[in-house]
Amino acid sequence: MSLWLDKHRPPNLDKLTLHEGLNARLRKVANSPQFPHLLFYGPPGSGKRTRIMCVLREMFGGSVEKLKVEHREFKLDGVSEPVEMTVVCSDHHVELNPSDAGTKDSKIVQEVIKGIAENHAISSAQRSFKVVVLNEVDRLSTSAQAALRRTMEKYSAGCRLILSCNSACRVIEPVRRRCMAVRVPAPSEADIEGVLQSVCQAERVNLPPEFAQKIAAASERNLRRALLMLEASKVQAGPSGMQPQQPVARADWQTFIEQLAGDIVARQSPDQLLACRSKFYELLTNCIPPEVILKQLSIELLAKTDQALVQSVCREAAFYEHRIRKGQKPIFHLEAFAAKYMTLHSQWTLSMAQGM
Repeated sequence: MSLWLDKHRPPNLDKLTLHEGLNARLRKVANSPQFPHLLFYGPPGSGKRTRIMCVLREMFGGSVEKLKVEHREFKLDGVSEPVEMTVVCSDHHVELNPSDAGTKDSKIVQEVIKGIAENHAISSAQRSFKVVVLNEVDRLSTSAQAALRRTMEKYSAGCRLILSCNSACRVIEPVRRRCMAVRVPAPSEADIEGVLQSVCQAERVNLPPEFAQKIAAASERNLRRALLMLEASKVQAGPSGMQPQQPVARADWQTFIEQLAGDIVARQSPDQLLACRSKFYELLTNCIPPEVILKQLSIELLAKTDQALVQSVCREAAFYEHRIRKGQKPIFHLEAFAAKYMTLHSQWTLSMAQGM
């Protein structure tokens, strides 16, 4: 039994109801004989991956949906042990997230594109190339992005690249210049309410308009999050059905971070910091991105912090977010942010006690 998010994902561009002007533009690009490299960028939950799959279906037909999930090992020069990556592929495309390789991302990019370009025997009658879909390109190191630019030029005859990222400004200019940029804006709250109503209508579930507005507001214009909240709220409501006064179901990781923030504010000590480390590890091992952890923790801490500390906490959150993006070990920077907040909170508490 699949989630509503996957069950009701639009299969082609004709079924996409959001941003119709963009859909028409993508249809022209997909049917063009000179298909360019594409760079999709936009906030999380805006529908980038859905549109990528719709473009691939427009190009290659329904066979592109016959997906296989493989765990491939890449033997890289200068690396003693092979690097294992999870790859989603069909006869016409390969999709992966090279940033998962860490410091070896540049070599992974080169090996994958080189292998696809040199072995593109299986292709459709209309297209003589395969497509490589790379997710989270903005999280690649600078060396990996430079390697990507060189590989794009060398193997452009045998493959095309479709890149996906949240922020195009974190992608180096040579890569951006070689791609056709496609901005996928976040849907409005009214658009999200319309999608939620259509999903509930397909599932024969009653959704009060007031509750749909609550979910759309709580989702922060993230359609994926809104659909997950909707299904979780449906399960919580039980046989009685969803009611307007019902609270919106939060994700478990959000509740977990809220509890973590409460522990940090309640007590500042080395033992507490050690406990925070284990909780950060638990979040990371459950595939919650470190930037998301830091953002949500900052929001929860600011809600429990005196106004005098708000500016300092925001400054430290921005500092450690930058460190996370530049570094390779997010646990160090998450723990450092927690330690910095404990220091700021302890100093403020001491100053207030002395002032009294």
